[in-house]
Amino acid sequence: MPRKKEYERPPFECIALLLQGGGALGAYQAGVYEALSKASVEPNWIAGISIGAVNSALIAGNAPEKRVQRLRDFWEGVTLPIPLDISPLIRGDKSREAVNQWYAVCAMTRGIPGFFEPRLFPWLQPPGSIEATSLYDTSEFKSTLERLIDFDRINSDEMRFSISAVNIRSGNFVYFDNTTHDIIPEHIMASGSLPPGFPPIEIEGESYWDGGLVSNTPLDWVLGSRPQRDSLVFQVDLWSARGEIPRSLPEVFTRQKEIQYSSRTRSSTDRFRHAQKMRYALANVLEKLPDELKKLPDVQLLAPEAVPKVFNIVELIYRPKQYEGDSKDYEFSRQSMEDHWKSGYYDTVRTLRHKEILERPSGECVQAFDVTMDG
Repeated sequence: MPRKKEYERPPFECIALLLQGGGALGAYQAGVYEALSKASVEPNWIAGISIGAVNSALIAGNAPEKRVQRLRDFWEGVTLPIPLDISPLIRGDKSREAVNQWYAVCAMTRGIPGFFEPRLFPWLQPPGSIEATSLYDTSEFKSTLERLIDFDRINSDEMRFSISAVNIRSGNFVYFDNTTHDIIPEHIMASGSLPPGFPPIEIEGESYWDGGLVSNTPLDWVLGSRPQRDSLVFQVDLWSARGEIPRSLPEVFTRQKEIQYSSRTRSSTDRFRHAQKMRYALANVLEKLPDELKKLPDVQLLAPEAVPKVFNIVELIYRPKQYEGDSKDYEFSRQSMEDHWKSGYYDTVRTLRHKEILERPSGECVQAFDVTMDG
């Protein structure tokens, strides 16, 4: 990797790193974090969903100098190297696609050590049991999390930490945040328990599934927090909302996943930008009111919303390769992991070359950047 380039800490009260769900594609987020770390752009708030929750915990649950190594320990632990004897045979997209499909089938039929393993005949298990409601057993995953993550550090005030899941009974989207919860391994597992593959996770008498069933991004949670602070937000997406018209059934399945799990960050950002402009206008109006009017109950009610804070929202989106199909989120080969990691790293390196991203906006109250798409 290139030598570290020194940066001053950007002039924002909050630097947030938001990590979307996407299974095996999550190595892209590890590459993003490595590039941010080398540029001394360390988040003080990290939020994630599904595999993004796992990466978030690996970052928040380790000392800064150990975070990249812990990410690598995890990703090397859940991926399998391609045997050297077939490496010379991988030439071009078609052969790489065949190899990737083979590893995806291996993950489905044999599981991933330290992550999940297939159950035997779940449809023959007693109704209502964990074995009857999921295809894979994730009990080993708890040991993996406990080995790689210091949960006492997550629950300290060093970094704010937020992950989401869905309450199965109510269908409500729930955030587990270290400002309101004592985070334990089950919270991480709940955020990534995508049915019917993974079992529901019970926490305090309630059962939870993967937060991506409702929303695959914590962007609204972070932007909607109070009190507002000047914020630099890195939104790292593993699914692109933009894509081509499918030409076959496998491409239909791929495009369906991309649309279903993409974050639609631009739409959320546009709505948030409009709301911030209204807050700026409200602040200007309230400033001009005479003192006697400022004491009115309605004005007192509006005053907390009149907060002239600024936001830079930086979107980093994984762009899949031609040979990746609908199995790319459960294809756990070591080569694909390395490719995803490098993509995240170099996308972030190119993004950080645009100095305006790290500067407090002077004109617009909300600026949005997508360097890999817009150039």
